[in-house]
Parts: sequence; structure tokens; C-alpha cells
Amino acid sequence: MQLQKATRKKSKLRLNISGPSGSGKTYSALLMAKGLIGNWDKIGVIDTENGSASLYEHLGSFQTIDLQAPFTPERYIEAIDICINAGIECIIMDSSSHEWSGAGGCIEINEHLAQSKFKGNTWSAWSQTTPRHDAFVQKVLQCPVHVITCTRSKMETVMTDDKKVKKLGMKDIQREGWEYELTVSLNLDRDTHTAQASKDRTELFEGKDPFVITEKTGQLIKQWCEQGVDPDAEKKAAITAATKALKSCKDYSSLGAAYTALTPELKLATLATKDELKAKFTTNAGQ
Repeated sequence: MQLQKATRKKSKLRLNISGPSGSGKTYSALLMAKGLIGNWDKIGVIDTENGSASLYEHLGSFQTIDLQAPFTPERYIEAIDICINAGIECIIMDSSSHEWSGAGGCIEINEHLAQSKFKGNTWSAWSQTTPRHDAFVQKVLQCPVHVITCTRSKMETVMTDDKKVKKLGMKDIQREGWEYELTVSLNLDRDTHTAQASKDRTELFEGKDPFVITEKTGQLIKQWCEQGVDPDAEKKAAITAATKALKSCKDYSSLGAAYTALTPELKLATLATKDELKAKFTTNAGQ
């Protein structure tokens, strides 16, 4: 644990586009991804909407995974890994709603657990369902590539005391607080297909007039993502410095002290160097 000066690092996008059916989530996500990456071949869509993404194949040669039920968190995680291993640089998840409320999603999983293991107590069943959902969320947040999620939304209403229906606004079909896990959350209007930010850590869209998502939107976000220190370069520099420090040691005792002072991550990265030097010092001591 170490206190250090705050340093902005380059980052990967975590953005959610929510809206009702027909608002343009898939089309908007594809255009944004193209502006962000610049190469259709490096865009992968995890499609849970019965192949709807493929209706836009005329835009470019993006890749798709046709994800069918059951929509468990683990199947989403598997699809993400397939995209990463295939060299995809931007994953579009269309949509994330099925992981929560689709066939075999978390709500259905929890109901099944409640009936089979918790005597119908759905509250207790969440003790096993929540960790599975949290693993999915963490997979998205820790993903080494850009991620754009599309989330269905619906009008939330309540019955007032005078028996009238009151509209409270649009609500995402995902677990409460899903949009706040991500860097940017944009809400699409069904009639105008324009977007407004409900959360924006980039400060690119907050407080701005409704806008249509285009490739230029992705290009703007790309500029933001590339600001700051490259975390990979920073990591490589730290490993190089640690390796140099170990190699400067004159005996086994100083090697042990230098290695002990390293962080767990650097210890793992320089383990081979440490073992090589240890063998060298042991051999020299025996001569």
C-alpha cells in the first residue's frame, strides 16, 4: 500500500447505450465502435437479439457471436473471452439485459435457487446469484478491450392514490445501478434517436444538448481514452527498473533484500531473473 500522486492513465471505454426497442441502440453502437477503432474487422458483437446486429452487415465486416439462451453470466463471460482471444478490439454487447432478465438470466436463476435450495426464499437465494452477476460485471470492467453495452429500457410507472398512472421515466432492464458501474451511460430517445448522458466521467457529453451518435462520437471518445500515461508502457518500465536493480546486487543477501522490497506483481515478473541470480551466487559461494 503506497500513497502516490494521482496520474491519469490511458483507458479502455466502458459505455452503456440504453433505450426502448427501436431507438437505434445497435446501429448507434456500431457507428461509435467504428469511430473508436477505425477498423470493422476488429469489432465484435455479442448478439442476444436474434441476429439483429447482422441486419447492419452493409456497414462493414464486423464479427458476431449469436448468443442463445440460457443467458447465464458465465455464458456472457465465455463470449467475451472468445472475442478477446480472437483479437477483437471493441466488444459490443447487444444486449446486456438478457443477462439479468432473459431466459436463464439472473432473475430466473435466482427464482430456481429459491425454490430448490432456499424453501422459496428469493432474498436468501441472492447470496448465490449475486456473486455470479458480480463476476459478469467485473469481467466487463476489467476487460482489456473497449466495451459498449446496449441495454433495453422501459417506462416505469406507479399507481397514485387517486388511481391514476404516473410515469416516472425510463428504467434500464438490468440490475439497479448497472449504468453507474461504467464510464459513460447514454440514453436514446425512441422518436428522435438522439442521445443524452445520464452519467459521464469523460465530461464530453454531460449537460450537452441531445445529439445523434455517429462515427465522430467514437473518434471523440478515442481521443479521451488515449489521454494520459500508457499503463502498459508504465508497467514495462517498472519491470525493467526492477530487473536492473536485481542484476546490480553483488551477493545473495542484497539480492534477497532487493527482491523482498518489490511489489507482488514485480516479484512475479522478475522471478526468473531472481532465480537465475540466486543460482549464480550459490555457485560462486561454493567455489
